[in-house]
Amino acid sequence: MNDGPKIALFEPDIPQNTAAIIRTCACLGAKLEIIEPCGFLLDDKRFKRVVMDYMSTKNVKFYQSSDDFFQYKKNERIILMTTKAKLSYTKFKFNINDTILFGRESAGVPEEVHNIIKNKLKIPMKNNMRSLNIASSVAIILAESLKQTKLI
Repeated sequence: MNDGPKIALFEPDIPQNTAAIIRTCACLGAKLEIIEPCGFLLDDKRFKRVVMDYMSTKNVKFYQSSDDFFQYKKNERIILMTTKAKLSYTKFKFNINDTILFGRESAGVPEEVHNIIKNKLKIPMKNNMRSLNIASSVAIILAESLKQTKLI
């Protein structure tokens, strides 16, 4: 894959969100990596309606499992976006080849994934708010990463 940030989705389960993220990554020139299994089929009409013609094998890479993903990434920096993090993304220095991992919409990532990733960030929100939509979160973080690495 080319230089630049990569967005990774851990077992995504909402087709419209994944499709919107594919479009965001395509439009901003980022690679998307999807860790399977997904909670939907790629021929799901909700997915196809949103993804339109932005789905490209050049921009989207699939991993059969999280084991495959972490084996492939063993020498790369992975950043986990999680509401459980203490550090805000605004206080973090992104690198050009980072992989930024987002958990499932319904459950985040399992504890064992939290335990193996050193860098964990959050998007600060108002009190009593649970979380942003994942597609919005990806757009915020990807824009910041591209800005910091001077790719936009």
